[in-house]
Amino acid sequence: MNTRTTEMSLSSPGHAQAPSATPSPAYAAYLRRETSRRRFVLTARFILLLAVLALWEILARTHLMNPLLTSYPSAVWPTLVDLFENGDLLAHTWATFRATLVGFTFSMVVGVAIAAMLWWSTTLYKVIDPFMVIANAMPKIALVPIFYIWLGPDYSIYGMAVAISIFITIMVVYEGFRGIDSNKIKLAITLGATRRQVLTMVVLPGSVPTMLAALKMNIGLALVGVIVGEFQSASQGLGFLIINGSQIFKLNIVMAAIVVLALLSGLMYLAISRLEKATVTKYS
Repeated sequence: MNTRTTEMSLSSPGHAQAPSATPSPAYAAYLRRETSRRRFVLTARFILLLAVLALWEILARTHLMNPLLTSYPSAVWPTLVDLFENGDLLAHTWATFRATLVGFTFSMVVGVAIAAMLWWSTTLYKVIDPFMVIANAMPKIALVPIFYIWLGPDYSIYGMAVAISIFITIMVVYEGFRGIDSNKIKLAITLGATRRQVLTMVVLPGSVPTMLAALKMNIGLALVGVIVGEFQSASQGLGFLIINGSQIFKLNIVMAAIVVLALLSGLMYLAISRLEKATVTKYS
């Protein structure tokens, strides 16, 4: 009877031993400092942006800078609104984004595949390595007229995006493959893993941080390649807007396209960063 009474009393809500969710004073102080730091960083960024825009506006308005050559923020905004209302802004932005996404995806897939082949065969790597170094060091803008002749005005843009980003992808990912702990590879081989299993179960999963770093680099490089290609041959895209606006001395259009290009590149980089955080959280 006493035992049953004791069990009932221990199981009652008043006697439940729930863990405390209240953080310690030191941890609470740390959280407050981190919150304050994040707010300060965001505020400082906003103030810096406003200062740059205000300085740009003042210098152009006072003609310390020639507004014909630099435009100014209060003139760029109406241009953005006008381009948006007539549909040109979305059409040109989508053309640049589509070409960047295609070139970026192709470069990553093919680059990782080639890096895996080089890791698989050391002999193949020794044969190809000097050519890879030369191709990566060569100024890719020299390929623009060649791609225009070979691929035509449309596909030459994709060619430039791939040419600028694929070589750095191969080199970065391959170095990531080589950086895998050799003891893990030896252990897998000792347990009977084939070379293909070592690649798919040890090397590739272990190189996820390296491939994420390559993603962050490639998204910017692919965008650079698209813009360079659009300078040469495109009839649409943000690069076309920039080159066309400069030719007719409409710097408002040029600056508007550059603003949209900056926003587009920032959003794509932010998307890759979010993917990186999600992946790190998953594998941690």
